[in-house]
Amino acid sequence: MLNDVIFGLLGFVVVSAAIVPLSLLVEEMRPVPPTPVRLSWAPDIPIRYFSVNGVRLRYIKTGEGPALVLLHTLRTQLDLFEKVVPELAKSFTVYAVDYPGHGYSDIPAAKYDADYFVETIEGFLEALDLHDVRLAGVSIGASISLILAARNNPRVSRVVAINPYDYAKGRGMARSSPLAGLFVALADVPVLGDTVMRLRQFLIMQSVFNGGVADPQRIPPELLKEMYLVGNRKGHYRAFLNLLRNAESWETATKAYSNIRIPVLLLWGDRDWSRPDEREHDRQIVPGAKMATVEDGGHFLPLDRPDAVVEHLLAFQAPLVGKTSS
Repeated sequence: MLNDVIFGLLGFVVVSAAIVPLSLLVEEMRPVPPTPVRLSWAPDIPIRYFSVNGVRLRYIKTGEGPALVLLHTLRTQLDLFEKVVPELAKSFTVYAVDYPGHGYSDIPAAKYDADYFVETIEGFLEALDLHDVRLAGVSIGASISLILAARNNPRVSRVVAINPYDYAKGRGMARSSPLAGLFVALADVPVLGDTVMRLRQFLIMQSVFNGGVADPQRIPPELLKEMYLVGNRKGHYRAFLNLLRNAESWETATKAYSNIRIPVLLLWGDRDWSRPDEREHDRQIVPGAKMATVEDGGHFLPLDRPDAVVEHLLAFQAPLVGKTSS
């Protein structure tokens, strides 16, 4: 019996030792996608780059009117807003940007916690010298927007926070599906988390996204494929793993929400990963916050219910542009 246990442990050690270098080889052999020169969904909108704190960020600018900056979720990119940008550009000068370690922006060695992303967006607003900015963010983009408002950033005038990612110690993504839950849990384990990340498969990402919308058919297949392949960029998986391991910082940041002094709309999909008590918590700690819920909408609301996102943004961000819905 003892020999069986010993041999079993030895076998586990041998297999584990073999999997780590195998995962490194798999990662090295993954095809790196070319950086696109135009947007597939809006080829007439030029792709721009600007350096913030030494990090080159990809962004777009289109339309005319008050400045509206769109901030995407964790592990996505500015293309998350492809369904809403054309309509919003009729009323706003719309900006959307890839965070560091996301999309086609640089992937620096950094601590990917809430402070890092907030400081990056602060730098972005300063670099482009934007004023009277309406921020509309989804997930960590919503949290970034709320934190900037809590810091009384003078460039920000209004915030629409869509499905803020500031609960469950930053592990909300684990609620997307059983596979996502396992993936998030393993990410915290030293060595194993890195290995699993390097051995990632399209099925895992698809599972997370399908669990983040009310109807998976609303996710453009081309976008899902592109976002998966973007993960093959050198250093991308390490940045994402770093973000997951610093995820608790998003919930910690809610302590500052009580400092907010500008108009805020908390917009939730009724099928978001957050729970009713977590949504109510944000409403109670953000002074004067309005709250609305979009039916038949999940976490990735701009893909799931773009019509509702546009309607609420027009009504709340610029009352003179659109009519408030009943």
